[in-house]
Amino acid sequence: MNLISKIHSGNTVRLAPLTEAHREGMRLAANDPGIWKWMSLRGDGDHFDFWFDFVLDDQAKGNAISHAVMVDNNIIGHSAYLVITPPFNRVEIGWTWYARAHRGTKVNPECKFLLLDHAFDCGAERVELKTHHKNIQSQNAMSKMGAMREGVLRHHAKCWDGSYRDTVFFSVLRDEWPTVKAGLEARLNA
Repeated sequence: MNLISKIHSGNTVRLAPLTEAHREGMRLAANDPGIWKWMSLRGDGDHFDFWFDFVLDDQAKGNAISHAVMVDNNIIGHSAYLVITPPFNRVEIGWTWYARAHRGTKVNPECKFLLLDHAFDCGAERVELKTHHKNIQSQNAMSKMGAMREGVLRHHAKCWDGSYRDTVFFSVLRDEWPTVKAGLEARLNA
């Protein structure tokens, strides 16, 4: 797997590899405490710069490829490739969040379509997705997309509020991608 950083464009969204130039636009989009309820790190208000620096640093180390999610040239969210593991042809899509006005729209299915398609084009065998055990909306979105629910790791991550989350894992395998892809395309074309 040779996962490369690039701009991904769909009918509604554009995913631009994250740079320092995105900081202020992303700060505005991230300033909703509801976004961060189930996240391990908090990124609203006074917490934003620590979060933004963390994701840029993770990207600089080669551990992640973060994206500013844009609609009509406005930053409305974030999504990233995480835990990039070329020897095992495995990557995770995560740290996904959107401004409230864009939740429940075609933004998430289109982002997932673009990121999954690119990952498999670059040689991924497995793409992982995971979420907080209490984040039912995210779990439902992963299931609706066609990802396979695999299981739960108990007390897998400590959250910003000091609690521990059980992490629910989902995945899409290379041989499942054509079916998942067709389902996402049907949703986007509806």
